[in-house]
Formats: sequence, C-alpha cells, structure tokens
Amino acid sequence: MTTCHRLLLLLLLLVTPTSATAENAAVKAMQEYMEFAPYEAGIIVPQQLATDVFESVVFIDTRDAGQFAKGTIPGARNIEWREVLTRIGEIPKDKKVILFCNTGGLSAKAAFALRVAGRDNVLVLQT
Repeated sequence: MTTCHRLLLLLLLLVTPTSATAENAAVKAMQEYMEFAPYEAGIIVPQQLATDVFESVVFIDTRDAGQFAKGTIPGARNIEWREVLTRIGEIPKDKKVILFCNTGGLSAKAAFALRVAGRDNVLVLQT
C-alpha cells in the first residue's frame, strides 16, 4: 500500500461517522423530544374523531398483516410498527396521520420513531 493510499484510508476513517456517533445523535434527538414534548403530546381519543376529522386524516394500522386482515378502521393503511421508518415515504407529510393498534403500545413506538425522524403530524389513537 502506497503512502498516498494510507493517507486516503486514514482520511476516510476520520471523516466517516462511526456507529457510536450515529447512535449518540439518535439518542440526543430522542432525549430532546422527550424533554420538550408535553405529557399528552401526540394523542387523540375516539371522542375527538368527529366526521370532519375522520375524513381529513390518514389512519395507519401498526399491527401485523394478519391482525390487519381480521378487521381494521375502514380506509386504514397497514404499516407494521417496525416498518414505519423504512416505509416513511408512504406516510403523508401534508395531513394528520393517526396511528393505532389494539392497545396503543405498538402505535406509540411507531409514533415516537416518526417524531424523532422529524414528523410532527402523527398522533396515536388512545382507547
């Protein structure tokens, strides 16, 4: 390996972010969100779903495909909670998005991930 190649390799190692750096950035983003989000941030309850609200939002069922197939909110899309970041392009930015599951646990995880990713238009349907 020539000196030039060694210097190039060293330079690449110095400027390429490590996984620890990426993890620290993610942890920092999550912590910032948790410190400033109000307790009830990102929650909607069924009583708030008047007809006009119901028709103006996108519902995303965060359960798996088998549970989704057994029944869901009419018109809801199925994006399993583990897939929200890899399928973020399918989640609208220009309207409210309501995530739901059976208990709120999976949809809360999905909403948290989306909020850390910069989406402030997501809500969790709390029953």
